[in-house]
Amino acid sequence: MPAINSIAVFCGARLGNNPAYEAAAHAMGSGLAAAGIRLIYGGGRVGMMGVLADAVLDGGGTVLGVIPDFLLKWEVAHPGVTDMVVTGSMHARKQHMAEQADAFVALPGGLGTLDETIEIITWRLLHLHDKPILLCNVDGSAAPLRAAIEAAIAQGFADEEARGAYEVIDGVPALLDRLRLLPAGSAGPAGRL
Repeated sequence: MPAINSIAVFCGARLGNNPAYEAAAHAMGSGLAAAGIRLIYGGGRVGMMGVLADAVLDGGGTVLGVIPDFLLKWEVAHPGVTDMVVTGSMHARKQHMAEQADAFVALPGGLGTLDETIEIITWRLLHLHDKPILLCNVDGSAAPLRAAIEAAIAQGFADEEARGAYEVIDGVPALLDRLRLLPAGSAGPAGRL
């Protein structure tokens, strides 16, 4: 199985109100750079996204930012990333990130992070890919998403297999260790997302 060379990381465009979140973004970026894993992310220079990208770049790593064109007008694009892809929509952004990634990591974030994470889990359940999905639990940050998935299962809206579509890992050091053990997934039966 091929090794993981590129990771799509979903995280907040804000820092949140717990200093552990910013520290996790920095540690994740530093760890990816040290491991030689390319970061694929939403292209922003603000919030956890900016901290993450800066840490990868400061560590000598490479960063692919993927940003929809309307966010360029808000001037939130990171000017220092290795490569920047501008898409015509949020959906095209998510699809491009998913096509480029060997695996996915969700750090703490807001509604956009939840949207990206739920969508990539859903795509896996629909057999559009079989790439690893890791939720980084920082001071309990993954609990609400896990609870929502468990509620959907309990209420008969999702099968129990949803639990196996992702892993929850406590903290960045354990997540980086887990990444080293994972083989990269594939884009699915059709070879595309």
